[in-house]
Amino acid sequence: MTRIRAAITGVGGYVPEYVLDNFELSKMVDTSDEWIMQRIGIKERRILKEKGKATSTLGARAVRDLLKKTGTDPRDVELLICATVTADMHFPATGNLISDKVGLTNAFSFDIGAACSGFVFALETGRRFIESGGYKKVIVAGADMMSSIVDYTDRATCPLFGDGAAAVLLEPSEDENGIVDSILAVDGSGAKFLHMKAGGSLHPPTHDTVDLKQHYIFQEGQAVFKVAVSKMADVSVEIMERNNLTHDDIKFLVPHQANMRIIEATARRMEINKDQVMINIEKYGNTTAATIPLCFWDYESQLKKGDNIIITSFGAGFSWGSIYLKWAYDPK
Repeated sequence: MTRIRAAITGVGGYVPEYVLDNFELSKMVDTSDEWIMQRIGIKERRILKEKGKATSTLGARAVRDLLKKTGTDPRDVELLICATVTADMHFPATGNLISDKVGLTNAFSFDIGAACSGFVFALETGRRFIESGGYKKVIVAGADMMSSIVDYTDRATCPLFGDGAAAVLLEPSEDENGIVDSILAVDGSGAKFLHMKAGGSLHPPTHDTVDLKQHYIFQEGQAVFKVAVSKMADVSVEIMERNNLTHDDIKFLVPHQANMRIIEATARRMEINKDQVMINIEKYGNTTAATIPLCFWDYESQLKKGDNIIITSFGAGFSWGSIYLKWAYDPK
């Protein structure tokens, strides 16, 4: 019996029109283009400025783009998984709101909250639904409106993040193409270094939590950087070794776009050159769960059927992981 593999058969994306560049950011907080580019590698980021719009807006626009590009009838989609840490509200799930906005009337949906590792975790989850044989069309989206939880007076975090969304369609493949292998991991002891303190059941919203700015991202940058470099590089090398891949076999590494130095360190460990790395951090910043699918969106025309792709991420939790897949279609 031929093994069913889950294959990415299409990509859609969306980023807001408003561009917050380093020059404008330097008027808001004590920073500069030179400081940000040297330490992080971000030139600009997109911000959703439309009133009354939220993460589901970003996600719905990305999913509509995906449906249009692939010619998929929304009624044929059976499941939508949304990776996000900036849900429109605690409940219902942002995936439910996206499904309603794009007309996925025959699908169920849910959210996965694994921060910057969210898309990798969600893709692995969607893979299992396809491999079960019970599902034929699964959408996996990464969507985050990070501007909603960023303190624009905190120079340690506000240069890092932007807003955006992208989505992929998973369908069964009975050839060698599709998702081949994955390694996922977490270490909850790292939560103290990267989190949002208030807003949950531990510290419900109060006047005090708002006054103390506890509803924004908190990060101890050096601690996170050190672990991220190690874990992203280690897990990427591990999945290569497990699948007998050399650097010459890899068409693209698709790393989470958090920091250019982390991306470069991962590539060095894998012994691949810059031309083998998808990079768009300079123009979008860290869009959390959206960074990896936005890379697919930007680089789709450069991908060919059978290309070996390694995805890797690191995020709050701590959470990290890597997926090895063979690209399933030629440029359209």
